[in-house]
Amino acid sequence: MKKLLNLEYAGIHGAYWMFYGVISSFASVFLLAKGFSNWHIGLVLAVANVLAVVMQPLVADIADRSGRLSVIGISKILTVMMMAATTCLFIMDISMAALSVIFVLLIAWHTILRPLFNSLTFILEETGVDINFGVARSMGSLTYAALVAVLGTVVEKYGVMTLPVTGELILVMLLLSLIVTGRSYKKGMRIRDNGVKESCGEALTDTDDGDGESETEAVNLMMFIRRNKLFFIVNLGVIGLYFSNSVLNNYMMQIVDGVGGTSEDMGRILSVMAFCEIPALVCFDWLRKRFSCQGMIKVAAVGFTVKIAMCWLADSVIMILIAQFAQMVSFGLFVPAMVRFIDEIMSKGEAVKGQALFTTMVTATTVISSLLGGAILDMGGAKTLTFTSTLVTAAGAAVVIAAVGRIEKKQRVK
Repeated sequence: MKKLLNLEYAGIHGAYWMFYGVISSFASVFLLAKGFSNWHIGLVLAVANVLAVVMQPLVADIADRSGRLSVIGISKILTVMMMAATTCLFIMDISMAALSVIFVLLIAWHTILRPLFNSLTFILEETGVDINFGVARSMGSLTYAALVAVLGTVVEKYGVMTLPVTGELILVMLLLSLIVTGRSYKKGMRIRDNGVKESCGEALTDTDDGDGESETEAVNLMMFIRRNKLFFIVNLGVIGLYFSNSVLNNYMMQIVDGVGGTSEDMGRILSVMAFCEIPALVCFDWLRKRFSCQGMIKVAAVGFTVKIAMCWLADSVIMILIAQFAQMVSFGLFVPAMVRFIDEIMSKGEAVKGQALFTTMVTATTVISSLLGGAILDMGGAKTLTFTSTLVTAAGAAVVIAAVGRIEKKQRVK
């Protein structure tokens, strides 16, 4: 059961990040081919992420409170909705307005899934199985890297309509992964419950004295922020920290084009970037035994700044490629460290909201960088964009480093 659940959870991450490669990393490639300007692309990405920011806390609240509409159930619904929206991209004579709406919905719904899949780690662990988030997330990076490496060449050779075809196939894989994982979770819970009944018998009823009620009770968003002020400040720093990450994800095509590259070069660069995440993700449990999550978050904050600074100084495709090796100690280290850190400092009733706030701030960064990035590209070009990103990222890193070490861990009620 342990290997099976971990494998299925890794499959979910694999499909999720492959679809990210299609709908986000190659969004500029697809939309530029459909006649969109940089500013228009930025507007589409910004609106999509504003919608996600609005919906994420609502979906997280439903997931926290609802016993019927589970995290897996909500994820399946969103996946089916994305499948329907992706089908619309096959319409050849679709208007720019309709295409904008479709991309807004696809990116928003896809973004909403991220905190749900992060929190699914701890939900699956209710079966008594230890879920290795780092390995599962590394599978996402591996599949993403393999896909974008090929996708850049395929798009260059066969055109942008290969993107929705690929996206639809990936969504089918995601839906199947969710269905299989849901069944395994139910089976695991039955096995666990039967084991508990056999070992404890009637003594189970004597242990429920209600003492943990206040810790497990779901709280609303404003109460959550008041109870976790320092964590909120850290997430404000995440807005600055992730600015460059969002710029590189959304506008890598334009940055590569600025040094004479093509969509094929962009695919290779994104592939190398994703591959560089894998060592930190796979080894995260080993690193966690030797270093604190706060310490790793601080190192990652510096890594983000170094990476974008190298991209700003780059004058060739090779130099941009070399800059992506900093991904190992930036994004690759930051994501699992933050996910586990949130679990360490949050009470059980706050867990999903903690993940949702982190993802919301990342999403808010995408909104800001999408709007500013497109405008800066049209006015000053790629070099101006990477220089601005370096300054903003350095400021965010300073806030994160100053605040994260001051947060105390809470005793989490299981």
